Amino acid sequence: MNVLSLFDGMSCGQIALERAGIKVENYFASEIDKHAIKVTKSNYPNTIQIGDVTKVKGVDLPRIDLLIGGSPCQGFSFAGKGLNFEDPRSKLFFEFVRLLKDCNPKYFLLENVKMKQEFQDIISEQLGVRPILINSSLVSAQNRERLYWTNIPIQGLPNDKGLFLKDIIEKGAGKKLSEQTAQRPRTLRNYRSENQKSFCMLATMWKGAQSNGMTVIDDNGLRNITPLECERLQTVPIGYTSCVSNTQRYRMLGNGWTVDVIVHIFKGLLYENL
Repeated sequence: MNVLSLFDGMSCGQIALERAGIKVENYFASEIDKHAIKVTKSNYPNTIQIGDVTKVKGVDLPRIDLLIGGSPCQGFSFAGKGLNFEDPRSKLFFEFVRLLKDCNPKYFLLENVKMKQEFQDIISEQLGVRPILINSSLVSAQNRERLYWTNIPIQGLPNDKGLFLKDIIEKGAGKKLSEQTAQRPRTLRNYRSENQKSFCMLATMWKGAQSNGMTVIDDNGLRNITPLECERLQTVPIGYTSCVSNTQRYRMLGNGWTVDVIVHIFKGLLYENL
């Protein structure tokens, strides 16, 4: 297969294709973040980086069999300002639509956050399919509901693996929060015990307990979640993001895909005898 990945980030799509057992001839990645590109190159050196999505043209590419992407969600998210398609980042969705028409791939996959029905309907109309809602909690210790628009034949929802934080935390890892920090309302609001699922990871986790840091409690006390634990929550290979700073690891893992959800979707391609 030739794959075109828009807003590729750290290339979670590539991990999922490999894990699903789907052979890729060429993987074209459109990404502009230097840290994400560094992670991708470190793990998949044969990735063909093609830069800014607004400058990508279908005529410059070979036949594309699969188009994938998770367009920036800030304008759609209930947690954001609700600017929808007027947000310049969310307008990038239409670059996905443009390249879907230009490349005419056999298959496509678009991921995004839960959003108002009116925004969801616009995307569905543009892509010609309605989305399926999958919560990462089925394959991970993380609650993370996402919408997936695709023409890949999905075989229902993933099986529930029954994972909780106790299954992914590093015992004794991280620095215990000070008593003062631990008692802040925001810190307490982001707390989860090891017998629960984590909150949905955010790209702003790098700001720590003072902002959107997720906290867990173990033998070491109340502490922020570690980058390695974030990799596990996103079902990303351990150490996959270790070539960049912790700040960048938190940021891109919060922005990334839960890989095993994508694996479940991509396995539908195997039923098509690819």
